[in-house]
Amino acid sequence: MKSILKTAVVTLVLVSGGSLYAQGTPINAAAFDALIAQGPVASAATIRSNAWASKIKQAGTLRLGGLQTSNLFSLLNEKDGKTRGFDAGLAQLITRYILGDGAKVQFTQVTSSTREQVLINDQVDMVIATYSITPARTEKISFAGPYYSSQAGVLVKANNKTIQSYNDLAGKKVATQAGSTGPTILAQYAPKGVVQEFQTHQEALDALRQGRVDAYVTDYTLLLNALSLGTGDAKLAGAPFGAQDSYGVGLPKGSDGVAFINDFLKKLEADGTWAKLWTVSIGQRTGSTAVPTPPAIP
Repeated sequence: MKSILKTAVVTLVLVSGGSLYAQGTPINAAAFDALIAQGPVASAATIRSNAWASKIKQAGTLRLGGLQTSNLFSLLNEKDGKTRGFDAGLAQLITRYILGDGAKVQFTQVTSSTREQVLINDQVDMVIATYSITPARTEKISFAGPYYSSQAGVLVKANNKTIQSYNDLAGKKVATQAGSTGPTILAQYAPKGVVQEFQTHQEALDALRQGRVDAYVTDYTLLLNALSLGTGDAKLAGAPFGAQDSYGVGLPKGSDGVAFINDFLKKLEADGTWAKLWTVSIGQRTGSTAVPTPPAIP
């Protein structure tokens, strides 16, 4: 089946009247860029030993599926045309490791519902997009990592006094993303909630801001991302809940790129780059000083 997805650049739209959409304190671009520029470059022998990496090296371009509207993880700066954040940094470090200085990237915007398909259709070489590793997804694609972990959370309007945690979602209209882990989590933890699925994170935030839903349940880190943009019209209701949600690098099914990226992730953790990337992308943006421990890589 011919895919309707195409390579695109998506800009962040700022909407007045709702701080869920207002640009927050910007990332330290100079520190971020310097960190990426210091990333290692693989030897020719390392590249030759891996079919996935060799294919990218030969093409001279890495085809990346990702996001450009996630403040903490992958946000496009319209002024300089660069995308920065934790996921963006990881993607850029992997690209540099394979292709070296001046590495080229062909970017394809993805959503929660299209991430597997762009890999199955061979439109991209990898997907890095706060992509949770699940059994259902691993039937269709392969994952390297995990490189980050989180849990679920509940976002409500700041003036909401009735929803204190997921235990208060019975009978409430609850937004989540189609194709994400949200529907499964809600079925387990809030089975009496009235679930409404949206195609994108932004659409779910729109529904909450406009009062069409009472709450938005998704990955806790994505909700921190939403709060980092705003000035107080939304809040987290209760603590994170549910099983640990681990993010992985999506790859074509059976790709030997899994071993290649896992080895590289271990290098980033051992030399302190993972911690530095977290600090500049997330820690300094949310006021967090305690660097989390990266999840164990199989």
